[in-house]
Amino acid sequence: MALVGERIRVAMLHGPGRPDADGVSDYVVNLARALDDVGVVVTPVPVRPHGPAGWRAATAYAARTVRRLRPDLVHVQFAPSAYRFSGHPGLLPLRLPRDVPLVTTVHEYGWWAAPAWLPRPLWTLVERTGLWDRETGRLVPASAEVIVTNPAHAALVATRARRGPAHIPIAPNVADQVGAATAGRRLRAELGLPEGAPLLAFFGFVHPVKGVRQLIEALPDLRRAHPDLRLLVVGGFTSQALPEAEARAFRAELEALARRCGVAEAVTFTGHVPVDRVSAALHAADAVVLPFTEGASTKSGALLAALAHGVPTAVTVPDGDTELRRSGAVAVIGQRRDSGAIVRTVGKLLTDPVLRRRLAERGRAFAAAYSWPRVAAAHRDLYARTLGRVDA
Repeated sequence: MALVGERIRVAMLHGPGRPDADGVSDYVVNLARALDDVGVVVTPVPVRPHGPAGWRAATAYAARTVRRLRPDLVHVQFAPSAYRFSGHPGLLPLRLPRDVPLVTTVHEYGWWAAPAWLPRPLWTLVERTGLWDRETGRLVPASAEVIVTNPAHAALVATRARRGPAHIPIAPNVADQVGAATAGRRLRAELGLPEGAPLLAFFGFVHPVKGVRQLIEALPDLRRAHPDLRLLVVGGFTSQALPEAEARAFRAELEALARRCGVAEAVTFTGHVPVDRVSAALHAADAVVLPFTEGASTKSGALLAALAHGVPTAVTVPDGDTELRRSGAVAVIGQRRDSGAIVRTVGKLLTDPVLRRRLAERGRAFAAAYSWPRVAAAHRDLYARTLGRVDA
């Protein structure tokens, strides 16, 4: 697609979380870097509350910042948890310049029930008029384009808003680093793993919905067949969705669970580590296990990172999700919130080297379609269409 004119200038609004504690903020950093390579200049604008006015003042300040920047286009990255479930970011279109096109990416969608003060049938009518959206307020209705990162969200936006969103997937949140394979072998030695001992890894923010409880509960049965098996939990506990005090309590809960299960010496929590250490850990692992309680999908940068590293990966999947099941790129754990299901799937992985090789090959091939250059090019083309900067 040929673009007309100068570099596109985008003001990109996002939550206040640091990239090391918020997946969407990390996504913004990577996306802005990739967009710069394809002719788009991004100015990140965090919506950050200060003082007693909180989110109302934060959205007002962000809107004033956008007006000062005078961008060609405004792009809001929306995830309710990133804004601590405040409704004020949904009012941003009322404060932003009306003559600047608005694009919204919904990273989390479909889990908010219709508020009880309006009956569900009336909510459906309101959403179909394009006046309001139960999850994003005015953002989806007022946007020139809506972007989703996975097919499930695309179907739901189409149903609720009666519009076809653009599907632009995310990319791995950690690239395969130079020298990581060698660093992975050193990491196994640091952990004191005997030769040939299996190492499982979990990667991502450690949160109650990620299924780490059930993974720890599966270890005693897995270690009966593989006595030297170890689990490496790679990722920080503190995030926008899990503030520091709650994060400390959850880590203490998992450590206590490991002691009760008799596997405390077999579990290592790394906390947040830099990308080169994550890449090394993925190379060190014999398998990655992501038993999310609601299921993992391609909107998980951690899943895509594991596949891109060529690590055999076992996941739970959401209801109705056929993409991963059909791909052959993952081993599907049959039940969510079920340690026995983890034992059955991961146990088979550990005893079947042919299956592990096949998953590694298919995982790499599957993840190849999810790259930052492709993601950036798709955004650039969408911006250009929205602004009419396309050479017919």
